[in-house]
Amino acid sequence: MTEKFPPTVRGTIVANRLMSDLSWLKVGGMADYLYQPADKDDLSNFLSNTPKNIPVFIIGVCSNLIVRDGGIRGVVIKLGRGFNNIDILDNNKISVGAAALDSHVARKAADVGIDLTFLRTIPGTIGGAVKMNAGCYGSYIEDVFESASVVTREGKLITLNKEDMHFDYRSSEIPKGSIITNVILKGNHKTSVELKNKMQSALDKRSESQPIDARSCGSTFRNPSGFSSTGKIDDVHDLKAWKVIDNAGMSGASIGGAKMSNKHSNFMINIGDATAADLENLGKEVIKKVYADSGIKLEWEIMRVGEPLTE
Repeated sequence: MTEKFPPTVRGTIVANRLMSDLSWLKVGGMADYLYQPADKDDLSNFLSNTPKNIPVFIIGVCSNLIVRDGGIRGVVIKLGRGFNNIDILDNNKISVGAAALDSHVARKAADVGIDLTFLRTIPGTIGGAVKMNAGCYGSYIEDVFESASVVTREGKLITLNKEDMHFDYRSSEIPKGSIITNVILKGNHKTSVELKNKMQSALDKRSESQPIDARSCGSTFRNPSGFSSTGKIDDVHDLKAWKVIDNAGMSGASIGGAKMSNKHSNFMINIGDATAADLENLGKEVIKKVYADSGIKLEWEIMRVGEPLTE
């Protein structure tokens, strides 16, 4: 790194942090540094005083991430306790810290009659959900998004409105290197009982069709079509990734400790001792076999970051 690094912080910063401890898939090598800011001002100070040639990478609970076995160069930033607020506002709005879990937000909103129920079965944090325009059952973050508080790579505090985000299928756009710290969401009003019943129905449906007890990051690949013929995001009616994986005979396929679930073939699971290379190589093999079978080239939904392990 440089003599100027690391700057003084009120949060915590440690060197050589093993990422597999933080990963849902339990894989990943060392990060050069792991920084956990105390609050947005601490984060702003850190970024403004960190040389621009030092890369920074933000994580939540790593629920949509494969960290490669060689680890991550630069600084991994993990938002924690100072960023998990869930505050009810007027007019069916809710203010949510970027580190708040999606499922917690859905439950807290339901308690006061705000419909954010689609978040209940989405693993991860609100910051990640906004970044990837997460959604299910025909509802997406863009449908409920009002604004986001962001710290830029230069340490400036800015607010982004919906038109700034350029939401697309499983994606959004924020300034490069910026970090979402808080989000305002707005849902429709319904009774708490109705919303809680809706969430329970979704949980039951997920349990029937997905390997919820396995180490998995959810959907491995994007559905082949992100949009319906009308141009509206509608993955309910579009061709499903699991179907083309099944058709290619890759349900249950494995490499090392990595396996495509027999219960839901678009879920890649760590059956106990997988490396990041096992997981990534299995994904590559699925892409190859699906393309050979159907001419469809699957795209990763799980992010792969860091360096491969070198001899």
